[in-house]
Amino acid sequence: MSRGRREQEPVLSAWQHRSGTVLIAICGLALLTVWTAHHVLVVSSWDSRTTGRLSFVWLGTFVLFAIQVALYHLDRPTRVPARARERLDRLHVSILMPVYNEDPGYLKLGLESFLQQTRRPDSVHVVDDGSTTTDYADVRDWWLAAAQQAGVHTTWQRVPNGGKRHAQAHGVEASPEADIYITVDSDSYLDPHAVEEILKPFSKRRVQSVAGIVIATNNQGPGRPVYSPPQGRASRRAIRQAKREYRRALLHWRSSQLLARTTDLWFVTSQMVDRSGQSAVGAVMVNSGPLAAYRAAVVRDNLGSYLNETFMGRGVAFSDDSMLTLYAQERGLTVQQTTAIVFTAMPERWNHFGRMYLRWMRGSTIRSIWRMRYLSMARPAFWLHAIRWIQMVLTQMVTVWLLVVEPVAYDNRPPLSMLWIPFLLGWAQGLRYLGIIRTDERIRSRFLTWLMMPLAIIMAWTWFRWLRWYGIFTCARTGWGTRQNGAEVSLAGGTPSAQAPAPAAVPVAPVYATTDPWYEDGTSAQAHWPPMTPAP
Repeated sequence: MSRGRREQEPVLSAWQHRSGTVLIAICGLALLTVWTAHHVLVVSSWDSRTTGRLSFVWLGTFVLFAIQVALYHLDRPTRVPARARERLDRLHVSILMPVYNEDPGYLKLGLESFLQQTRRPDSVHVVDDGSTTTDYADVRDWWLAAAQQAGVHTTWQRVPNGGKRHAQAHGVEASPEADIYITVDSDSYLDPHAVEEILKPFSKRRVQSVAGIVIATNNQGPGRPVYSPPQGRASRRAIRQAKREYRRALLHWRSSQLLARTTDLWFVTSQMVDRSGQSAVGAVMVNSGPLAAYRAAVVRDNLGSYLNETFMGRGVAFSDDSMLTLYAQERGLTVQQTTAIVFTAMPERWNHFGRMYLRWMRGSTIRSIWRMRYLSMARPAFWLHAIRWIQMVLTQMVTVWLLVVEPVAYDNRPPLSMLWIPFLLGWAQGLRYLGIIRTDERIRSRFLTWLMMPLAIIMAWTWFRWLRWYGIFTCARTGWGTRQNGAEVSLAGGTPSAQAPAPAAVPVAPVYATTDPWYEDGTSAQAHWPPMTPAP
């Protein structure tokens, strides 16, 4: 898609810009990193034995880095000829949008984006999963009229709270004619070309699921607070109090902006690097909730086990996207389409982000156990998953060795210049972040965010790593952890319409037949998956 065409669009949009300059810059930073590692070994006072040990560590690091660079540069967005496009246009595409305590402003923004698509969905199914903060009456009435006017079939259901998976199942029941299911979150805003682009990989029969690229709608944090002096003849004490509150709000704003920029940088880079490398071999491990597409049979045939997954005797409410991806991996290829972009609301408070990331890590642990148990060793995804765990454990061991064992046991303190090695590698990989162009942000602002990569790396080494290991050891806690008391991120101008009625008691989950016809031995899913019991 040409840049000129994109600039003419009045709506929020983003696209990928591929450039040989970025590849050259990545290679240049990688070479600079090699030189830095060599410099560290030369200027240090380590003996030849220690230098040899560290040389082996650096060599392994750069080999893994080189393989990763090669893989994610082999990943190319799928392009389709006219005949294949005609076949894709004949597919019935249904969007499933579960809603729970979402900010009405973000919800309406996302629904508007469905009608702005260059390839509109054939149907949209919104399921309010028993929200407790609002009934969305204004948004619902607007949407039903707008969808009818646009010729998009839609349903809007309000059901007792049963969790995201059951809300999606209600949408599946309402769209038995669907060929492709697109799953989105209630704060997803689709780029105008997102549906058109995410369908393209399905021109290949082996492709079972497609992941989109997720970027933050609020990538620069909330709006800057405005100082409001006391009205009328205020006392000095009231004026000082107002100024203290303003300084407190300003500090919170700067903290939120810092979090928004670093998490957007980390999240986009991980998709453009790690997941692009997985996509190059057709083995994307996890699709993102804000935008993913599946062949309808992947969802329908596994609905029973999807709704009734248990771990250590407890129902699993999270990690729904990785579960659907696992089903797709058993059938064929799981890929990423870097030209299918979605905006989503990212946390603006550190506590909110920590709870969200901890939920991800607990879900990742459970899903890792399922992959090792059920994925065929003939699948690339099995080996990529095994390598990732080996790499994580080795990285932890090397870090402890360099920072603890060498200084304590051998009195070999690493020079401070060693810190430049991960920073330079991070900047090299982070150049992929600059390849995503947005209509609402200038390149100099994105460059400023890219410069913050050392902060993102420090967060990954400390806070993220602690949350990862804590999530591993507490993975049996399978609750959602966020949004119980309402939306935690709000769009300016979005206000709840009316207090929702108290949701009814959660009924027993409906029973869906579960058949998995792709198994070569002709058996059903029950012969391969553990017994599933209804979630409590």
